[in-house]
Amino acid sequence: MPAKRLSTREMLERLVGFDTTSRNSNLELIAFVETYLSAHGVSCRLIANEDDTKANLFATIGPADRAGGIVLSGHTDVVPIDGQDWTSDPFAIVEREGRLIGRGTSDMKGFIASALAHVPEFLARGPQIPVHLALSYDEEVGCLGVRPMIDAVIRTLPKPQVVIVGEPSSMKVVNAHKGIQSYVTKVTGLEFHSSQTHQGVSAIQYAAELITYLMKLAEEMRERGDATGRFRPPYTTISVGTIKGGSAVNIVPRSCTFAWECRPLPDLDPEEIITRFMAFAEREVLPRMKAVYPKASIETSVRARSPGLAPEEGSPAETLVMKLAQCNSAEAVSYNTEAGLFQLADVPTVVCGPGSIDQAHKPDEFIELSQLAECDRFMMRLAEFAGGA
Repeated sequence: MPAKRLSTREMLERLVGFDTTSRNSNLELIAFVETYLSAHGVSCRLIANEDDTKANLFATIGPADRAGGIVLSGHTDVVPIDGQDWTSDPFAIVEREGRLIGRGTSDMKGFIASALAHVPEFLARGPQIPVHLALSYDEEVGCLGVRPMIDAVIRTLPKPQVVIVGEPSSMKVVNAHKGIQSYVTKVTGLEFHSSQTHQGVSAIQYAAELITYLMKLAEEMRERGDATGRFRPPYTTISVGTIKGGSAVNIVPRSCTFAWECRPLPDLDPEEIITRFMAFAEREVLPRMKAVYPKASIETSVRARSPGLAPEEGSPAETLVMKLAQCNSAEAVSYNTEAGLFQLADVPTVVCGPGSIDQAHKPDEFIELSQLAECDRFMMRLAEFAGGA
């Protein structure tokens, strides 16, 4: 009995039906994909996390031992719906006015759905160039899952010709994006009665100094700008997202914690901002805290770090994907993807996928049916290319 074919829409309905919010397991989705691929005679390799609650999936259509393959990469996790005002069930597709609404439709299960739906087309053309499917976990919390997959699989393959990361780009070719680095800084001082501020060490006060320094760095980055003018905004950004500290207005606060991030341009030294911040904390702020309370501290830990994607004009990836997407130029974006990590593995990489980043992470996230149709045409051209070598 032949394996059942699913349209891109049917596949997307199945994928969205799995609640793969990053805090949850993605194993049910992975099991579904593995069963689907196996039914078409495609074997899969799973790369699990340390506690076996999540897994990457890697599969090859065509000759696995041949170099020059094309990797279709997508993350299976989605962001939370907590506190968002959805007008329908986020994990069930609803169609309205030519749009499919559901969590992950745009970011980025639409691309995965199109790739999976076209597996029969890839197979039917007897691919001479391997097409690899690389599905990862925990992209939304720091591009965590793809790292062991790159180490375990990508670096051991006959070198692929190109990686296509299918993040929503409105099917435009993206050859450059910013990196992301996020941190948590915890300031610990000494609580005291607020009438005796000279005997206490206010964690909030010193955290405010550190945040003010970050804002000065942000202004400097803005003035330095981006020589290419391709990014929006056209400079490295720094922002503070959350802050928590203190217990009462009449107590000098003992602790204050704030989370912050920077999104560096691809050509910025990735260590510059954190190095300068740490130096300021150690040399300018901490000595004054310790002068009052020797056990005072400033501790900064990494939440997530993912590199930017540097442009490689005329690379095999850019050339091929521009042809498949029928684009005449490549663009730059400010959001971060897994593409920079593939590039660090010395594989030419670009971003190209259906949907708009403007819809990602929002309530009533959607993808235009026209975008899925355009991605389907892209996949058909890829199938023809892979089978025509």
